[in-house]
Amino acid sequence: MQFKSYWHDTAPQFVGAPQGPIEGQVDVAVIGGGFTGLSAARSLAKSGARVALLEAEHVGHGGSGRNGGHLNNGLAHSYLAAKTSLGPERAQAIYRTLDAAVDTIERIVNEEGIACDFRRAGKLKLASKPTHFEQIARNFEAVNREVDPDTALLSRADLRGEIGSDAFYGAMLSKKSAMMHMGRFVHGLAEAAARHGATIYQQAPVTGRTKVGNGWCLSTPRGSLTADSVLLATNAYTLGPFGYFRRRLIPVGSFIVATRPLDKGEIAATLPGNRTCVTSLNVGNYFRLSPDNRLIFGGRPRFSAVSDAVSDAKSGRILQARLAKIFPHLDGVEVDYCWGGLVGMTKDRFPRAGYADGLYYAMGYSGHGAQLSTHMGTVMADLISGNGDGNPFRDIKWPSVPGHFGKPWFLPAVGLYFNLLDRIR
Repeated sequence: MQFKSYWHDTAPQFVGAPQGPIEGQVDVAVIGGGFTGLSAARSLAKSGARVALLEAEHVGHGGSGRNGGHLNNGLAHSYLAAKTSLGPERAQAIYRTLDAAVDTIERIVNEEGIACDFRRAGKLKLASKPTHFEQIARNFEAVNREVDPDTALLSRADLRGEIGSDAFYGAMLSKKSAMMHMGRFVHGLAEAAARHGATIYQQAPVTGRTKVGNGWCLSTPRGSLTADSVLLATNAYTLGPFGYFRRRLIPVGSFIVATRPLDKGEIAATLPGNRTCVTSLNVGNYFRLSPDNRLIFGGRPRFSAVSDAVSDAKSGRILQARLAKIFPHLDGVEVDYCWGGLVGMTKDRFPRAGYADGLYYAMGYSGHGAQLSTHMGTVMADLISGNGDGNPFRDIKWPSVPGHFGKPWFLPAVGLYFNLLDRIR
């Protein structure tokens, strides 16, 4: 078993700008080399702006290269809950933004010729309990009627052609959802941004920022540059002089295993529908097949803000047990990869994007970043360039989390609470 991301290990390595000093002046500095930052850098450079991107590690190091590989439309919440919380107009706008997000990725893949196995697969939201199916059915009725007719409600009998497991009581199918190889996409997106004129600096963490006129001077261990505008696109990996955002973001570990490649018989017995799948438990799981037919199986088995070899190994053992419970015929199957990453959560699980603390920002995707972040990069690029405001998250209040200053000490208690809910509901 290798304790590394399957997406990192099976994708080309992006070279980027030479390892020389960082200096000069640009129109826009983008901080963070994940999907949000790379997408924004590409769009800004295409519009003629001078763009520098500063990435603390390598492009795709964070959540963009450590996720489950799903590009799911729809909301992290139920649509009904979003209507209650934000009102019907805002809920519909955000839902449609998730649809547009998958469209944006597909468009960029085609425009830039990125070989990343993009495919419209459809997503199954699987009911882990009979009562969960009742809730899914109510949500489906509203979604299908009001905002997304490309959905279907599947009974337990319908699932026999979709998934080789008796653990579920039905599902909602969202047909617009997709999947791709995340590492190959991030590499292709970085290559495209650079090709259009963006300068991408890797191994360049931002350690300081100073106001200079109407812009900012950003310091790194390799030098500094000045920018008229700055886009912060670091999500759960926000470090350095950005305390305003760290007090509002909750980094939560999400952990994943990838099996050895399955043979045709195992695939037919496991995921004959070849879709992305998400279970309905609060502490649930998500899974799909990789382009080389591995089962990629993830979840939050432990509520932790740490992802390293020790933490990943503990979580991997729990995930293997859960995998065997859902798919007993795969009990004991070899696991080739085990990795973890951080998800940037907000308290209410709605993303945030806009302008605050002197910076443009887009983050807090709360588990839907793989699809939403690329789209929000283009949205923020338009906003910075003065080409419109398609931001559905503008003006949503974002209070700080009481007692939270960057290290989420309260996560174990949150985990106990959600595990209890899963037992009683």
